[in-house]
Amino acid sequence: MFLKKRTLAVSLLAACLSSATFASSPLGIWKTVDDSSGEAKSYVTIYEENGKVSGKVTQILDPAKQDSICDQCKGDLKDQKIQGMTILWGMEKQGSKYDDGKIVDPESGKVYSANMKVLEDGKKLEVRGYIGFSLIGRSQTWERVEE
Repeated sequence: MFLKKRTLAVSLLAACLSSATFASSPLGIWKTVDDSSGEAKSYVTIYEENGKVSGKVTQILDPAKQDSICDQCKGDLKDQKIQGMTILWGMEKQGSKYDDGKIVDPESGKVYSANMKVLEDGKKLEVRGYIGFSLIGRSQTWERVEE
């Protein structure tokens, strides 16, 4: 009986710890929202690779735009399909936020410095793109997609 209670207690503790870790992590699927219309635009999957965090557009929600390409982009991103494109890369954890990354705006093709911070117990992600200093830029709030 004691062993059953102990196993249950350990299981509950592990579940709480893993959900607390998940809540503070940007890893997972996020819904982006169009700045001007407020409409859901896409799903971005954020993942870790070689100690750095990146994000890829895994689904464009408007079926008419699912074959869009980044014709304004430069370099390796030029004429790449936006659905499937890595739009966020190089983020490193620094305290409670992730910094030193880059983000591309597929509509303009411009690449910005970027940082992000998990908010509201992991339900929201503030993503900021900027030029030069973080004070001069634009932020978006993405919403976690429940899996």
